[in-house]
Order: sequence, then structure tokens, then C-alpha cells
Amino acid sequence: MKILIVDDSIRMRKLIKAMLKQNQSPTEIIEFYECNDGCYALEEYEKIHPDWVLMDIAMKKMNGLDASALIRNRFPDAKIMIVTDYDDVLFREKAKLYGINNYILKENLSQINDIIYINPVFDEKQNS
Repeated sequence: MKILIVDDSIRMRKLIKAMLKQNQSPTEIIEFYECNDGCYALEEYEKIHPDWVLMDIAMKKMNGLDASALIRNRFPDAKIMIVTDYDDVLFREKAKLYGINNYILKENLSQINDIIYINPVFDEKQNS
């Protein structure tokens, strides 16, 4: 499985990777790729075609919602999960409008495993 983590915080990228590694099965291989800004996410997506993109919202050059919209526009089957600190109704509505699969808060990082492996469909109740 290939996972692209897009977040301007190296600490957060490392935390997400560590959590996913901790929960992977012994037979599973996860390849991690990282970007620190939304403007590089599309480039990386084109190169590696990851199974999942875990995307922050607030980044310097391009925010994660705009980057996700660009990725979904070029690659309609892309699986994108917003991973953010912003519990904002407008951001959630925009994420659904752009076809983003899931929206979770960073305080609920443990949900990433469940979403990737069990329930990859956007769910307002689960994604809070």
C-alpha cells in the first residue's frame, strides 16, 4: 500500500507514519511518501499514484482542500482523507463537494486505520 502524507508539520507526518506502522499486519508493506504543501501533492500523486492521500488543510502555498480538488479533478478515483485541526462546517461541506472520501480531526488520528482498512466512505458521524 502506498500512502502520501501531506502536512506542513514534520512532527505530524512522523506521528501518522508511526501510528500506521504500529497497526500494520506483519505481511503488509506500506510505502510512505511525504509533502509539506498542497502545491507538491499533485506532483507526488502523479509520480506514485498512492492508494491513499492524507491531507492537512492549512499549508503555506496551497491549502489541502484546493490541492485535493486538483487531484480529484485529474484522478477521479483518488482516495483522499482530510486530517486537520479544523472542525469547521464550511470546510466539511467543501470536502464533500470536492469528493473527498473522509474528514477527520487530528485529535482522532486513530480513526485513520479504521477508515483505510474498514470503511473508506465519507460518513459525517464517523468523521468528526
